Amino acid sequence: MPPRIQLIAVALSFSLFVYVFELVRRRRLDIEYSLGWLLASAVIFVLSISSSLLAWITSLVGATLFTSTLFFFGLMFLILICLHFSVRISALSNQVRRLSQELALQHERLEREKTAGSS
Repeated sequence: MPPRIQLIAVALSFSLFVYVFELVRRRRLDIEYSLGWLLASAVIFVLSISSSLLAWITSLVGATLFTSTLFFFGLMFLILICLHFSVRISALSNQVRRLSQELALQHERLEREKTAGSS
């Protein structure tokens, strides 16, 4: 890998790691979501430093350039993150629907008790 790209990859992966850690520290990002980002930044860091490992993975994947391999794995990571968020959003939507229905039932019970008590 060319030294300039290697330096940029190392700097970006380290910056991402520090930024995610800071978001967790300030409680702006849950640990559940931070683990994937921390793992991704660590993998990119290791691949950026270890040219021989990156060369082996590049030949294993069948890519011609090191940057293509990094781009491929970055794209796979983003697809997995999108899938994870889709599953999470679906679960939260179901939970909101269920809570809304329970709230409507509670409201209806209170209205019945109020009209029964005033008669």
